[in-house]
This record gives sequence, structure tokens and C-alpha cells, in this order.
Amino acid sequence: MALTDFMDRHLPQIEMELEKCLPQAVVYPETLHKAMRYSTIGAGKRLRALLAVAACQMVGGSEFSSLEAACYRFAAAVEMLHAYTLVHDDLPCMDDDDYRRGKLSNHKVFGEGLAVLAGDALLTESFALLMQLVDLAIPADVTVKVTKELALAAGSRGLIGGQAVDLASEGQLVDAEVLRYIHTHKTGALFRAVLRGGALLAGASDTELEAVTTYAEHFGLCFQITDDILDVIGDEAKLGKRVGSDLESNKATYVSLHGLKRAKEMAKETAQAAHGAIQIFGDNRVLRELTDYVVARDH
Repeated sequence: MALTDFMDRHLPQIEMELEKCLPQAVVYPETLHKAMRYSTIGAGKRLRALLAVAACQMVGGSEFSSLEAACYRFAAAVEMLHAYTLVHDDLPCMDDDDYRRGKLSNHKVFGEGLAVLAGDALLTESFALLMQLVDLAIPADVTVKVTKELALAAGSRGLIGGQAVDLASEGQLVDAEVLRYIHTHKTGALFRAVLRGGALLAGASDTELEAVTTYAEHFGLCFQITDDILDVIGDEAKLGKRVGSDLESNKATYVSLHGLKRAKEMAKETAQAAHGAIQIFGDNRVLRELTDYVVARDH
């Protein structure tokens, strides 16, 4: 299946699942639920959700149809968790961004206090969704494994740890090792969790899970390098946020450490490594094209 066909089939289902699983805006306290939905519904590329579905489909093969409902529930949890990270990242005490995905950041609309609470609620609700996997014919032991993947990715040994080191590194000269730590944790940990989680839902063998993990690690690095490049040469209208914010904050990036030319080369190299990692699954066009899309994206 080509990427366009894959997206046409699954993106509407992911949106429907999010719409269904998020508390409605009319439910008390209404403003909190409006804030949660503001940063989640109809926003973003759904890249992490698509990766989760793609991994589940790749490993599950002909059995995927029986896993679809659980996979969409998992994808919704992933997107809610990701939305929480963005709401908090944009806060003045963090990255201090006024715009996200082409519209005002959550705290600019609802205030800083409610934005913090909306992010907290999205994080908590995402794990409530994960616990519902057992209601969708996923064995309890698999549900625990999938939940553990996201919990580790979201904690101090995952994206929060990466964010902490990122904040501590502002205005400082860091080496390649520290930069890699920041991005494999702040960005890469969630990519790793969603891909492994999707594979686990489909009953991946140890060999299959190892291949998916290797792909995820290369994909996450490729994504972050491209993100750093776009912060320098991206189009603000397409990105939906300010360009050059990393430079203004004196943040360490692959461009600042290696230069623009070398960063572009590294993005292509990691994409090729990601392609190679999933060769055991045959010609999986979806994950290959998703990787190529990340390298070529302009937003």
C-alpha cells in the first residue's frame, strides 16, 4: 500500500477516535475540556499515530483487520500524549512559543494556568485510553507491555529527561553526545514507543521487535535533524510557528553543531539506515515513504 492510500484510509479513523475519546467541550468544567480539544482535535500531521498504525499493520499482516479498533485507540492515546508535550513546550517557562500548528498556542488562548492543567489532563487521559485496550480484545499482558512503552517514553528516562537536559543546555556549548541524548530522549523516545507499541499489539516476535526498534531509532534521529534544519531555512507560513527560535534561545541543534550542509547529509544517512532496518518485512512502502516524507518535508 502506498503512503497516500494508507493515509486516506487511516487518518479519518484516527480523527474519529480522538473526537470520540476526548471529553466533549460541553462537559463540566467546560473551559478545561475546550483547552484539551483545542490542541488535539484537527491539529497536526498525526505522524506518531500513523507510525503506530503502520507498525501494527506491518507486523500483523493479514490479521490486522481484527486489530484495527485497538490500534486506533492506541493511536488516539499517542496523539493525546503528544499534544500534552506541545502544550507544555510552548509555555513561557519552556520554549516560549506563541504559535503552534498555525494558530495561537494553548496558553495564549486559555492562559498559562489552564494550559498546564490541559496538558496534565491530556497526559493522564492518554493512559486511561491505554487501559481500555483490554476491552478491545487485547490480552492483559500485551496491554501492560504497550502501556509500559509509553510510560517509559514519557518519563524522566524519556522525553522529560531530554527536555530537562535541553533546558539546562541553553546558551552553552554542548558536544555531539549531549545533543544526541537530548534528541533521542526529547523526540526519539516517543517515536520508539509508538512504533514498538504498534508492533507489540500485533504480536511481534523478538526479531521483529528488534527490527522495528532499530527503525524507530533512526527515524527519530532523522526527524529531529530535519526539524533543526527547518528551524533555520523553513517557511513560517507552512510551519505554523516561528523560524529561528532555536538560534534565538542559543539552543544546541544539529545545524549549530555540524553546519547546515552536514546536517542535510546526516538526515539522508539516517533515513537510509531506517530503510535498511525493516528489510526483513519485505517491501514495506508505507514506513519507507513515511521516512522519505520526513526528510523532504517543509513543515
